[in-house]
Amino acid sequence: MDFVRVFNQATPLLIQGVKMTIFISVVSLLIGMALGLFACLMGLSNSKILRCISGVYVWVIRGTPMIVQAFIVYFGFPQLIQLFNPSFRLDAYTAGVVTLSLNAGAYLSEIFRGGISAVNKGQVEAARSLGLNQTKTMIKVVLPQAFKVALPSMVNQFIITIKDTSILSVIGLADLVNKAKVYVGKSYQFFATYIMVALYYLAVISILMLFSRYLEKKINYERKSNS
Repeated sequence: MDFVRVFNQATPLLIQGVKMTIFISVVSLLIGMALGLFACLMGLSNSKILRCISGVYVWVIRGTPMIVQAFIVYFGFPQLIQLFNPSFRLDAYTAGVVTLSLNAGAYLSEIFRGGISAVNKGQVEAARSLGLNQTKTMIKVVLPQAFKVALPSMVNQFIITIKDTSILSVIGLADLVNKAKVYVGKSYQFFATYIMVALYYLAVISILMLFSRYLEKKINYERKSNS
């Protein structure tokens, strides 16, 4: 095994995979944040129907493997839609974003719920006593503090999403693992190639872990200062 030769040959291909992995993770997390917040607010609403919809969504996504979700989105839904529109097609990128977004949204919903629960109820009561309705209280008082509390967990979810992209190589998404498979198929350099893949993941995730710890320390420091 010539690690230097593998490094020189595989690096351009793997860098493309790293870029795709990070890009699709960022896009999916942003969409997942919107889905998660919406599902969280539905779960906290007074409507039994909305709470039920939110609960089923979180239950289904958290209770099934992501690889199965990817197969349903990439193979299942197009087959269903083709019954009405035979020309419908879904590319691997779109299917990957949908799968990751739905998955991240379910977990972020629980993260947001925890953040909202951590907000002092006295502040909510004070806002209501000042004349703010429930919606304005949520937007101006609760959510800003909830996001701050949930921020380290959101970074952790980003880490999970980046690692989850590797699963989507099974549907042909051109992520880091997929690019590694392409190179391995030509060179048969399994060990050296996948060691490089592991190091790329480790580098990106280590940076995010350090950022998460920094946020946790900063939030804890502010809490102590305000107490």
